[in-house]
Amino acid sequence: TTNLMDNYTIYFGHVLSNSFYPVLQRAIGVGSAFEGWSPHEQDVVYRVLIPMTPPRGHSFHLELESAEQRPVRNFRVRVQLECTCTREQQGDNMLCFLHHPEEELRGNQDPSLLDTLCTGSYLDVEKTARWFYQLVRAIWPALPQAHNWHLTLLPSTRSCQIKVTNGRESFRIEMLFGVRRDDSDIFVSSQTREAHTPSTAWPESCAVAEMKFFKHISRQAPPDSLHLKCLQFFTRLQLGFGFSTYTMKTIVMHLLNVTPVSSWHRRDFLQRLEDVSECLHLCVRAKRLNHFIVGNQRLPEDISLPPDVQRGQSYNLLHHLEQQSAAHTQAMYEYKVL
Repeated sequence: TTNLMDNYTIYFGHVLSNSFYPVLQRAIGVGSAFEGWSPHEQDVVYRVLIPMTPPRGHSFHLELESAEQRPVRNFRVRVQLECTCTREQQGDNMLCFLHHPEEELRGNQDPSLLDTLCTGSYLDVEKTARWFYQLVRAIWPALPQAHNWHLTLLPSTRSCQIKVTNGRESFRIEMLFGVRRDDSDIFVSSQTREAHTPSTAWPESCAVAEMKFFKHISRQAPPDSLHLKCLQFFTRLQLGFGFSTYTMKTIVMHLLNVTPVSSWHRRDFLQRLEDVSECLHLCVRAKRLNHFIVGNQRLPEDISLPPDVQRGQSYNLLHHLEQQSAAHTQAMYEYKVL
């Protein structure tokens, strides 16, 4: 997957070099497959996040939708035209979208990003996804993988999902796209969090920061560390129960952050499983599980967060248990069965 995405990135650069479409950066592997603990080894979806930066003559401005509160914070990506008159004077052939007559622009230059992938002044996720599908399909025949692999495009409105097969193996890849918040590891991404996410809404994502946390742990962990096996064990065990995979992942991340990596040897396996189980029990009883990234002051130094995320108030992933007594009763029962 990494090799395929690297090859795509090279061709993205060639094809889009003089265009006014978003500039696509190298893909970042995120999610369970790249963190090393995928619960479904036979049906893995390899998710990658492709950072986008504005093309020439444009800038991106992230606007938080004021009505939104955590846990789901939606942003909009406002696209603004920038003056490029000085670039033209320096020998760049590009006409300035702001200061050249409209008829001259129409006759001599491709339309701006505002006229292609935006709704109003805002970057549209669904238009971006459709454009991206066309790009992936058009570039595929030029890639080395096309000689031995077959590409199938899978339906999706907010990402680009593909399957590549060679007769013996097959891989499913989901390409998400996003815009980085400042210079941090937090993005606004195309991945949906709700049933009906507006096409101009880009939910805040901590996926890159979480992936970097697992990489940090793996660099320090002993060779026989079973922290990923603990997580894999519980995410498989709780299938059919009401505890989400993300809940179990968050509990294990909290434990990894406070338990020395030397305590995750093979000989410690049963003790760590008991720790995870007890932590889940305490969280369900208290109806509270803090998000791992937001407001966490104990993250490794190489994970960069915007100030509002780093110093923000952590939110409760089990808030529904506070609001619904029947849900809390059911969760306590399911924990006992588990």
